[in-house]
Amino acid sequence: MKSKYTHLAAALSLFCLSCTAIKSSTVETGELPATALQPYGRHSLNLAHDLELISSAVHFGYTFEGDESRIFASIPNGNGHNYLQYELDGVYQNRVKVSGNSAEPIVIKAPTGGKHTVWVYKATEAHTGPIAIEKVTGVNVQPVSKPAAPVIEFIGNSITCGAAADPSEVPCGTGEYHDQHNALMAYGPRVAEAVGANYIISCVSGIGAYRNWNSDGPAMPQVYEKINFQDSNPQRWNFGTYTPQVVSIALGTNDFSQGDGKRERLPFDSTRFINEYVKFVQLVKSKYPQAQIALLSSPMVNGNNRLTLQKALTEVKSRIDARYPADKPVALHFFQPMQASGCTGHPSVEEHAVLAQELVPFFNQLLQPGM
Repeated sequence: MKSKYTHLAAALSLFCLSCTAIKSSTVETGELPATALQPYGRHSLNLAHDLELISSAVHFGYTFEGDESRIFASIPNGNGHNYLQYELDGVYQNRVKVSGNSAEPIVIKAPTGGKHTVWVYKATEAHTGPIAIEKVTGVNVQPVSKPAAPVIEFIGNSITCGAAADPSEVPCGTGEYHDQHNALMAYGPRVAEAVGANYIISCVSGIGAYRNWNSDGPAMPQVYEKINFQDSNPQRWNFGTYTPQVVSIALGTNDFSQGDGKRERLPFDSTRFINEYVKFVQLVKSKYPQAQIALLSSPMVNGNNRLTLQKALTEVKSRIDARYPADKPVALHFFQPMQASGCTGHPSVEEHAVLAQELVPFFNQLLQPGM
């Protein structure tokens, strides 16, 4: 009898140890719901309480332990696709396709165990559609917030979006337009990193100050307040979410465009461009009264048009400075001429690095105390 009870006790002991191991494993492996993430950039929570990433390079961060974590992402178009991109422990990795017909999570692999930090970015622009994040799973997964730093908002067109910049996976002229988007490698995020700032990007491919690449509108002044830059969307962005110290506006490329050659296109109207640009700067100043406004020219506008654009931006500055004499004067930066070699004449990823290098001293100066 003694031997029987001894064996029973040993079995119970082994069973309890097994229960402890299972319980410990369950505690360590965590699930981070979308509502716990701390995104930076234009975003919203949908009816399912998923985090919708809307604007270019909107991003969130988290930490995990071990060698793997998983991101559960989806898009509303079952037949379409979109792109995220990510950094692991401060090192850029790659873009990741999110397909509408796939229920598989995105697996983030780390080369070693230990604690790791991941930052996830939307690689494409708002007009490509939102990417919904349901949850992130991993061992001891925790959200990460952005460190306190000055904020720069970059407003612009396809250049600011990083569109047509990266044909490394899908060659130029093939696939969908957003297959060559790389928002993280555009000049804005590069400048922000170099000057120690946080950033948000408000951009739309083909958009202008008074007319677009191949249409008369709606241009940026009409869509800027809409959460996804779609004129038909009644939902507006909450401009109280961030308080930029600097707002950079880079419009004009598409106002000068000749369009597709099929649709009637009137000559560039300098007076209308200046008037609409002034109104737009006033709109931006109504959202961020204390922000320094910076106007950038375009690296894609060359020849006589380049001089016309510079003259027009100088006039915009003059008018805004006269109307707001107590505010910081508008800052101007005119890009050096560039023969861009990315898709459809856009700056490539490598050329965005050149643009950023040119802009860093300019933005460093704007962020100095007292400026």
